[in-house]
Amino acid sequence: MRLKTKYNVGEIPLSEYPRPQFRRDSYLCLNGVWQFQKQKEGGQVCGEYQNILVPFSPETLNSGVAEGFCLGTDERLVYRRSFTVSPSNKDKRALLHFGAVDQSCEVFVGGTLVGKHDGGYVPFCLDISEALQVGENELVVVCYDKTEGSHFTRGKQSSTPGTIWYTPQSGIWQTVWLEFVPQNYIRDFTVKTDAESKTVRIAVDYDGEVSLRIFDGEREIYSGKFQGETAVQADFVLWSPENPKLYDFVLETDSGDKVCSYFGVRTFSEGVDGKGKKRLFLNGAPYFMNGVLDQGYWSDGLLTPPSNEAMYDELKLLKDMGFNMVRKHIKIEPMLWYYYCDKLGLIVWQDFVNGGGEYKWSHIALFPFLGAKHRDDDYKYFSRENEGGRYEFITSAKATVQALKNATCVGLWVVFNEGWGQFDSEKMTAQVKAWDDTRCIDSCSGWHDQGKKATTMLSMHTYYTPLRVPKDPRTVVLSEFGGYSKKTEGHVYSEQEFGYKVFKTNAKLQKALEKLYLKKLKPLIAKGLSACVYTQVSDVEEEINGLITYDREVVKVPVEWMRAINEQIKAEAERV
Repeated sequence: MRLKTKYNVGEIPLSEYPRPQFRRDSYLCLNGVWQFQKQKEGGQVCGEYQNILVPFSPETLNSGVAEGFCLGTDERLVYRRSFTVSPSNKDKRALLHFGAVDQSCEVFVGGTLVGKHDGGYVPFCLDISEALQVGENELVVVCYDKTEGSHFTRGKQSSTPGTIWYTPQSGIWQTVWLEFVPQNYIRDFTVKTDAESKTVRIAVDYDGEVSLRIFDGEREIYSGKFQGETAVQADFVLWSPENPKLYDFVLETDSGDKVCSYFGVRTFSEGVDGKGKKRLFLNGAPYFMNGVLDQGYWSDGLLTPPSNEAMYDELKLLKDMGFNMVRKHIKIEPMLWYYYCDKLGLIVWQDFVNGGGEYKWSHIALFPFLGAKHRDDDYKYFSRENEGGRYEFITSAKATVQALKNATCVGLWVVFNEGWGQFDSEKMTAQVKAWDDTRCIDSCSGWHDQGKKATTMLSMHTYYTPLRVPKDPRTVVLSEFGGYSKKTEGHVYSEQEFGYKVFKTNAKLQKALEKLYLKKLKPLIAKGLSACVYTQVSDVEEEINGLITYDREVVKVPVEWMRAINEQIKAEAERV
């Protein structure tokens, strides 16, 4: 059953400025009504152009496209719309941004090919200045999507959805927008902070000198100029989930470019506590991360949230429940989602998105459940024989790190999940560390752990067996557990139900969760457990093990009750 959330998408959905970490005054949102058409890959037309509400994929309720839309493996999507360029912008550079397009695309402006992109989950930007004219311009986006029929990243999408696999979607699914900048503009910048020295370091990719102003609320606390890179040391208040303090800053150039952003001063690391246990650290001290797995699927938008308000409300609910962390599972969210985590004080564990060849259930899931692990340089075993597929994963992983590098909340990268498309995890861990040495890394979440040489973390998924902390010198985290399901009549997608343990009433679910957290999990903290991730935030299609329903209408457990449980977990972590 197609379920509608309570949120109004409006005529121009998700129209707020989409990138709070890199804001400019010049902004033209290109969301709204476009036209689209299916074509055979050779160009043969499959029907007339019809309207679609971008950025919702045609498979979604919010797109306005009739139910049952399906893109064939030999078909492509062709989007088109027009936009107007003002004479005041004729001497500026024009940057066209896409939040995400699934899986590959070609972009044309005025009939001119301005760029191509592979990878359905990462943002990208094209300089379209040379193809523009003052006045009306036509934008055409041609999309190709094979779901699991190619080696490209596909996440939880499946052409045969069911249980933990979901409806596939295609085309544009995040905000499309345009901004105009001077000929010489700030191409990029990187922010790194250190909690011990209370220092922020800002490196800017710009040809020339840049002025920097830092603000604490309305009060300017620093002003200076630099070229390339600068470091500012001050009595900064440290960012944490308990006190998510952020500082605004502004970068300006003589060429007339102005960028607004913010930072929180914090340090994520691993270390040894006073009792010799390896732990996750925040700001130089052991910190127990208690979070929830978040698939980021919506009943009326699939991967696309119905509104920014919807994203905020859900994160605020998790915060109110007493969680201090969210594991963003096999998806990259719009940048506003990370801003809300920064503001609310929620640490994010960010997964890279899976891809590769065939998902071999016996190799990937069954054998590990029976205790068998396999070396991940055996590409055939993990369906990673395709060199182009391995390269595409590395490219998308690097783009993920690049896109999220300045998000204060992101504290850990999850490289591979449960063996899906896993390969060379030791090398990949070293590569991710080279890209970003400021965050922790979970190389092999769940299964096919490659040992101490490959990773500093032992990451367990436990659903059917007792919770435990093995004897291991590494940091031990429970990166998935729980998965308790409860069907909520009138708020389910399908009569098919999937969960790891089924409960008939909310009261029984509540009682089981209390036992799970306080009797089974809490004692493990003293034994060395450093984090836990409950499955999951919301129901997704047949998978009904969420704390809330797929349409976000029903919260299955009382918020204050859940907060009280989590306060006990926090108190135990502080005690040990």
